[in-house]
Amino acid sequence: MNEFAYEQGRLDLPFVGHCTFAKSPVCTDWEAIDADVAVLGVPNDMGTQWRAGARFGPRGIREASTLFSFGHGGAYDFERDTLYLTRDEVRIVDVGDADIVHTDMEQSHANTEAAVRRILAAGAMPVALGGDHSVHAPVMAAFEGRGPLHIVHFDAHLDFVDERHGVRYGHGNPLRRSSEETHVAGMTQLGIRNVSSSNRLDYDAARRAGSDILSVRDVRRLGTEGVLERIPSGIDYYLTIDIDGFDPSIAPGTGTPSHGGFLYYEVQEIIEAIAKKGNVVGMDLVEVAPPYDPTGITSILAAQLLMNAIGFIFHERALRAGAVAS
Repeated sequence: MNEFAYEQGRLDLPFVGHCTFAKSPVCTDWEAIDADVAVLGVPNDMGTQWRAGARFGPRGIREASTLFSFGHGGAYDFERDTLYLTRDEVRIVDVGDADIVHTDMEQSHANTEAAVRRILAAGAMPVALGGDHSVHAPVMAAFEGRGPLHIVHFDAHLDFVDERHGVRYGHGNPLRRSSEETHVAGMTQLGIRNVSSSNRLDYDAARRAGSDILSVRDVRRLGTEGVLERIPSGIDYYLTIDIDGFDPSIAPGTGTPSHGGFLYYEVQEIIEAIAKKGNVVGMDLVEVAPPYDPTGITSILAAQLLMNAIGFIFHERALRAGAVAS
C-alpha cells in the first residue's frame, strides 16, 4: 500500500476541503470517540482583561493546521531521521467546539469540562484550542481522579491571581484554580516575565503550592537539560501553552503580548524532552487572537507547535510500548 494518500486519489491541497484540525476526521458524536487524540475548540474569551479576540483562536488554528496535511504517510524529520504522526502511531479526530454561552462564564466552563470528560472517558488525549487562558481551569477540572499530574506551563504571565471583585475564573486565575485541584501535584511555570496582573503575594502563593517559576532568561541560562532536571519524574504531565509565552515578533496575534519571549525551538525542544521524560496526558494552547495578526503567523506557529507536540508524544509512547524501533 502506498504511504502517500494523494497518489490514490485527490491531491487535496490545504485550501481544499473542510477545515478541521490537520484535516482530521470529524467526530460529532461524543459518545463514539474512537481515536488517540481528540481536538476540542473552546472559543471563550470572556475572561480577558484587555483585548478580546481569542474566541476566534480555534478557527484560526484549524485553518493554519491545514498547511500540515498534505496527505503524506507521516511527517519526516530529517534531523532525527524519524517519521512522526504516522497512522499507526496516532489517530486524531476533531470533535468540534464546546458550547459557549455568551456572558455566562459558569455555564461555558461547565460545558467545557463536560466535553473534556467525554474525551477522557473515551480513552483519548484531549487537545484544547483556546480561547483565552481561563479555559484551562475547566479542562483541568475534568481530570478529576486521574492524578497525580504535574502541569508544565508556558506563558509570559503567572496567572495565579486568586480573586478580585469576585472574579475567580478570568484569564489571570487559571493556574491558581488548577493548583487547588487535588489531582494536581505541582507545576513548572516557564517564560514568566515583566509586568503582569500577578503581584508578589501571588508569586509567594504559587511557590507554596509547589510551583517552580522560571523566566525566559532562566530557561536560556539552564538550557533544556537544566530545565528538565527541575521537572519531577515518575508522574504524568499536562501542558498548558499560552501563545504570549512566545515573543511577539513571532506571535503578534494575542491579546496581551509581552516582549522578551521564547523563540520557537526553545519551547519545541522542551516539549520533546518532556515527551521523552514521561507520559503527557493532555494539553491546551490558548490566547491566539487572529484579529491582531493579519499575516496569520501566530496561528501557524500554534498549529505547527501542536502538530510537533502530538508527534513527539505519541512517538515516545510507541517507543515505550515497543511498537517501533528507536
